[in-house]
Amino acid sequence: TRFLYVSWGSEMCIRDRHYTAILEALGEDPSREGLADTPARAAKAMRHLCRGYGQNLDEIVNGALFTSDTREIVLVKNIELYSLCEHHMLPFIGKAHVAYLPNGKVLGLSKVARIVEMYARRLQIQENLSRQVAEAVQSVTGAAGVAVVIEAQHLSLIHISEPTRRRGI
Repeated sequence: TRFLYVSWGSEMCIRDRHYTAILEALGEDPSREGLADTPARAAKAMRHLCRGYGQNLDEIVNGALFTSDTREIVLVKNIELYSLCEHHMLPFIGKAHVAYLPNGKVLGLSKVARIVEMYARRLQIQENLSRQVAEAVQSVTGAAGVAVVIEAQHLSLIHISEPTRRRGI
């Protein structure tokens, strides 16, 4: 059995055999040419998509917090995000907009995007992702206020007979 070990603070592994079992349950032949390496690729992809579990806020910020007397809103817009819905493990893809009102400290702008990515790279729901990002920015900067808006498309929503109606899978 081939497997890919992923260390996220505790011993966890994502095994190729799990993806092989899924393919077999679908009625596929995991040994056929087009699928022969799919279980290994799928395990590697899952490791990448969930790498936020192996990251923490201190590593992400890495000291990029600076003293500033600005009282103007800091806004970082259009931060691309890719996450997996915790209910269906299907992607949701979109953009985050993060604003905060500094209170003596500002965060390096790229770090705001990295905070969004860290939390997005975990099994999520959009509402929790917004809250987690806001709380992280608040805890790091001591900002007077933080706002996070996420606009995303969810693959767990599919169109049914009428284009204006949607239903979850």
